[in-house]
Amino acid sequence: MSDVVLPQAQPAGGGLPERLNAVRSGIAAAAASAGRDASELTTIVVTKFHPVALIEELAALGVQDVGESRHQEAQGKAESMAGLDLTWHFVGQVQGKKARQVRAYSTVIHSVDRASLVDALASDASVVDCFIQVNLTDDLGRGGVVPEELDTLVERVLGTTGLRLLGLMAVAPIGTPPRRAFARVRELGERTRRLAPEATSLSMGMSQDYAEAIAEGATHLRIGTAITGKRPLSG
Repeated sequence: MSDVVLPQAQPAGGGLPERLNAVRSGIAAAAASAGRDASELTTIVVTKFHPVALIEELAALGVQDVGESRHQEAQGKAESMAGLDLTWHFVGQVQGKKARQVRAYSTVIHSVDRASLVDALASDASVVDCFIQVNLTDDLGRGGVVPEELDTLVERVLGTTGLRLLGLMAVAPIGTPPRRAFARVRELGERTRRLAPEATSLSMGMSQDYAEAIAEGATHLRIGTAITGKRPLSG
């Protein structure tokens, strides 16, 4: 891993257009540093706790990919904004009993992490894109499949009707250099492609570490506060 000096993700001041433009510029700079084209990257603006009005403003600014992590909130937003041309990404943990409801409004589910959820998401009527979430920590209670069980889960997804595997998703653990964590995801992605050659995508990188993720091959960035600002609610 080379010691490339990466542009740092800094919170942008100003209003929503200024923050969005600042992040777009940061992504372009990080892509150039990595010898990549920024057009290869999908930026998902995570809007958890933010009102519909903010998402409408984002749409007016050209944002098409929106991320949510709480089912009830996401469902309501997706229903109320059905007239907009938005791609809804579900990036939070999915309860098995809510799986069918989540897939009803989601274009992409980023957090497939266990066989029972794969089974719950199965469908003969439609196909939903998905990522398998990998747990990079020693805490088995966190979301994500442990690397040792990844191949088995990949095969489960590949054998399930109604799911199309895009690749892997992960969150860099707190206290770990993010680029090292993302390099591990890249390696796991290469392993996954031996079983699923078309699963070439990597969903990794957030407001504070997207530059490092881009350097390690991220294709989907999940960026919240750097664009949306502080959440209006907590909890």
